[in-house]
Amino acid sequence: MSRARVAFLCSCLVLAPSAGAASLPDSEREAVRAIYEELIEIDTTQSTGSTTVAAEAVAARLLAAGIPAEDIAVLGPSAKRGNLVARLRGSGAEKPLLLLAHLDVVDARREDWTVDPFTLLEKDGFFYARGTLDDKAMAAIFTQALIRLRAENTALRRDVILALTADEEGGDENGVDWLIAEHRGLVDAALVLNEGGGGRMRGGKYLANGLQAAEKTYMDYELVVTNKGGHSSLPVKENAIYRLANGLARLEKLEFPIELNAVTRAYFERTASVESAEVAKDLRAVAKQPPDKAAIARLAAQPSYNAMLRTTCVATQLAAGHAPNALPQRASANVNCRILPGHSAASVRKAIVSALADPAIEVSLAEREIAAPAVTVDPDFLAVVERVSEEVFPGVPVIPMMSSGATDSKYFRLAGIPAYGISGLFVDMDDVRAHGRDERLGVKQFYEGQEFLWRLVNALAAEQP
Repeated sequence: MSRARVAFLCSCLVLAPSAGAASLPDSEREAVRAIYEELIEIDTTQSTGSTTVAAEAVAARLLAAGIPAEDIAVLGPSAKRGNLVARLRGSGAEKPLLLLAHLDVVDARREDWTVDPFTLLEKDGFFYARGTLDDKAMAAIFTQALIRLRAENTALRRDVILALTADEEGGDENGVDWLIAEHRGLVDAALVLNEGGGGRMRGGKYLANGLQAAEKTYMDYELVVTNKGGHSSLPVKENAIYRLANGLARLEKLEFPIELNAVTRAYFERTASVESAEVAKDLRAVAKQPPDKAAIARLAAQPSYNAMLRTTCVATQLAAGHAPNALPQRASANVNCRILPGHSAASVRKAIVSALADPAIEVSLAEREIAAPAVTVDPDFLAVVERVSEEVFPGVPVIPMMSSGATDSKYFRLAGIPAYGISGLFVDMDDVRAHGRDERLGVKQFYEGQEFLWRLVNALAAEQP
């Protein structure tokens, strides 16, 4: 899961379910925990690790479970950025279901943590380690689901594909992008289940089970001003630092227009059912046509709601000058934008240039654009998710959402394959540690997520009585 997820700011609380994970056999808990531990303790960081080692470890488990070698592949563009793709064959009555998780994790330094980030530690009701939440929990759960389907000889109406991939968190060898481009047949599917959604709770109370159905496009823009420079004892009016700073002050006032799509409209409408009366009224008012301007202003004051309402751009880095006693020859800034689906990086650049109002400030895209497409939620799929979620998390609503960050789902959506972020893994919305120090996931929540995903996979892939 790269970058921040959209938070669910809810104040009306639902009691946490207690029966959801109870139906898991002890053998399933032990099996998934063993996979979880093995994956956690393999270094898969970009800087020093290898996703290939983790992919090969999973491949060995799948072979031992009886999945034919010809249906298991470890492949990638380089030796250390391997991906695992495995297929459990069904009747072929429907196109495959693909279970997607990424093996790579962000870096973690031992001196920054209170525990070893690459040793799975169970303590005080939590699993601690880098990747416990993002994203080795889903990788372990999906792996064990495939093994269990094989062990129980589950009659499947479609193939179930497991894809555990590299470089979701960064790097130049993204596994999903590479697999779709180079080995489309291995990962071609009717539907993809991925990270990006997930449950939100506060103080042990369950609020909502998020279904990520859209995401913003991540884009960095480089702003640069260049001067001839000179000696600092002879200052001139034209100064690259001042010019850039003045432009950034104007850019600070740039506010993109409000725009709702099918996913965010559903998000506001459904979130209203679990919010306070005052906020719920504003949420419903924003979802109407035309939206209420006063309600927009109140909701936009909250960063999480503002991110759902519009494209956002913010300055995140500055660099200038080459010596303390010299006039700056160059001043630059990075502006990070999260662009609503359906809008291009070029159109946002045009808005930035207009806001800067200074032709001396050059604006360029800092990376390749991978635009997130506009999407809708399939009502039939949503109905299945709601039914399964109610079984495991009774009384907790399923809420479609748009991520302000980015996931690998966008590559499948761009390829015309519906992809949804849904995990059933609940975390405290006030203490989300993915990418941060002492990353952790509740033990109870881990096994509830396993139960939820097991039931969801069966509902989507198993032959129905």
